[in-house]
Amino acid sequence: AAIEQCIRLGLMLNCEIAEVCKWDRKNYFYPDSPKNYQISQYDQPLCIGGQVEIELPGPARNIEGAHRIIELTRIHLEEDPAKLTHEAFDSLINFNRAGVPLAEIVTEPVLRSSDEAVAFLNALRMLITAAGISDCDMEKGQLRCDANVSLRPVGSEKLGTRTEMKNLNSVSATRSAIEYEIQRQQGILEDGGSIDQETRRWDPVEGRSYSLRGKEDAHDYRYFPDPDLMPVRFPRDAVEALRAELPERPFDRQRRYQKDFDLPYTLTSVLCPNRPLAEYFEAAVALCPNSPQAIANWIANDLLRELSENAASGEGSLPLEMSPIRPEHIAGLVRLVEAGTISKQIGKEVFGEMFRSGEMPEAIVERKGLKQSNDSEAIETLCREVIAAKPDVVADFKSGNEKAINSFKGPIMKASKGKANPQVVDAILRKLLSD
Repeated sequence: AAIEQCIRLGLMLNCEIAEVCKWDRKNYFYPDSPKNYQISQYDQPLCIGGQVEIELPGPARNIEGAHRIIELTRIHLEEDPAKLTHEAFDSLINFNRAGVPLAEIVTEPVLRSSDEAVAFLNALRMLITAAGISDCDMEKGQLRCDANVSLRPVGSEKLGTRTEMKNLNSVSATRSAIEYEIQRQQGILEDGGSIDQETRRWDPVEGRSYSLRGKEDAHDYRYFPDPDLMPVRFPRDAVEALRAELPERPFDRQRRYQKDFDLPYTLTSVLCPNRPLAEYFEAAVALCPNSPQAIANWIANDLLRELSENAASGEGSLPLEMSPIRPEHIAGLVRLVEAGTISKQIGKEVFGEMFRSGEMPEAIVERKGLKQSNDSEAIETLCREVIAAKPDVVADFKSGNEKAINSFKGPIMKASKGKANPQVVDAILRKLLSD
């Protein structure tokens, strides 16, 4: 099962899947591996090459940033060692995860900043969760980062000596550790010193790193083929069967939504990183195909707000699968608003009631008598009363301030309990004001 999941991961990341891979023993003495070797893959990994598309932060919030392709070296399977927690004078060892299969993804040395490293982690997490391979919860150790940092003078192509920040367990820790290490190395080099190749530990409380041990090269680990484990041959037809099961990649889905549904980046950037949410959206669009933007707005703004506010623990959000509002509720609500049966303002009220009761929107509108009023005589009476009460706004409108008309609409909608058709209100107001 671990080999199949690693192949899925490799296919999601555009790797070449090796026809034959073998297992090696990586020999070292360290408390997290007391048997003194780790089962790993050295010269024949399961996945070769590959690439990950990343998105760098845009120039402003809700603006799409630049995209880059980050080349991978390999993905190999190995066994996870124990978890070490370093205290002031002691190290605690937790063996519960030792021996669990671990996929190690190795990039080429092409990430150029902490921003790119964070973007890489975010893109990787989107791809892995979309494929159903892992939840990638960094706090639970399901995704960890070893950040290798090296500097080079401007204009030089040769990278300097690298150091490795080990087992960073959050995006913020990754950013902080890389930025700290860049500054540390830069200070040493500017003072005429040299960088030692070593493994370092990041302390998020103190905001600094400490040397753990000198960094070994491959020959120091004395790799040799594991004598107890046979090489693995995975049939090509089995690889292609796994490829056929892969979901759409998040950035590909985002481009499709922008092209096919004319959705803005502000909506696609919310829907597409979350595969269940994107599938929920598509299910609603299938029921109401002429209104993808309205559906996306209700999901991204109202549904996610309700899920967040109704989380049982008070933190995070209620899982989407536990939402009483299903795609058919969203589609029904959009149809009611766009048909003019209810206003969008009433729609907000109906949405809240749907979340509380799970009733369909049509039933709520009927039960609570929320249908929008198109009674022009009743609406005109309300309009005349509001106009008579606001002569200064009338004068402002007649002097050319078009936006002044909005001052009348709030009181009219309040007097009608939100049932007056906004289009009818606008038309009658303009007629009365022109008279």
